[in-house]
Amino acid sequence: MRFEINPYLIDDIKNCAHPSDFEATDRYSVLILRLPFITQDRVEIISYAFLIADKIYKYNRDQEEFELLGDFDDLHHYLDRRIDKILAKISRLQTKIDQLEDRLYEDQIDKSFPKEWMTLKKELTLIERYMSHSLIAFGRFVKYHRSDLDELAFKDLHEHIDRSFRFAKAGIEKLDNLYSFYRAKMDEKTNYIMFVLTIISAIFLPLTLITGYFGMNTGGLPLTEDPQGTLKVTLGVLLFEIPFVFWIWKLMKNG
Repeated sequence: MRFEINPYLIDDIKNCAHPSDFEATDRYSVLILRLPFITQDRVEIISYAFLIADKIYKYNRDQEEFELLGDFDDLHHYLDRRIDKILAKISRLQTKIDQLEDRLYEDQIDKSFPKEWMTLKKELTLIERYMSHSLIAFGRFVKYHRSDLDELAFKDLHEHIDRSFRFAKAGIEKLDNLYSFYRAKMDEKTNYIMFVLTIISAIFLPLTLITGYFGMNTGGLPLTEDPQGTLKVTLGVLLFEIPFVFWIWKLMKNG
């Protein structure tokens, strides 16, 4: 089916990267929806273009022409199936987020956390971004054609698009909170490791000092002529370290 359409609108229709939009003229209107498409549990972005005249026509990108879709009920069913898949995908993503949250709170997080978090964030961000644009364009479409279509059915579809947007946004916010908590736990572990290393360094610092002092190749060092010199130095070092180690133990216990 061929129509005389404004060349600027033709460019928008053929552009698969064009954002969701709605344009109306005296003879026809054009609805472009760029929606997430769920395939094999993955999220891709597909651009749909519809021409509303005496009937409703869908643009076939492979043949580069419009084909008959039907009436407003057919358009509703066509979009409703795709929006339901998006809502189902968001539900699965929310389940994964809840599982990630449980593992985080139970301290069962491993090195796979950043990768899982990034995958969830990417998919939800795609859904949130494109559903927000679609929400505006679809709302304008419903308002313009409200006297021609089943307003209740299309308002329900509009609410589903809005729900997809809100659920995706809520999922993103929850992921951000989880990542902040994850970073806090990682920072806590890092700080503890650094604290332990500092304590170990502090313990061995006096030993290193004493070892270096008695290891100098100079004359007149104490106990160099004493047969029991090594034993006395060892006992002296241990006596020196005992209160120091006790103080460090108290510091770690109170900290």
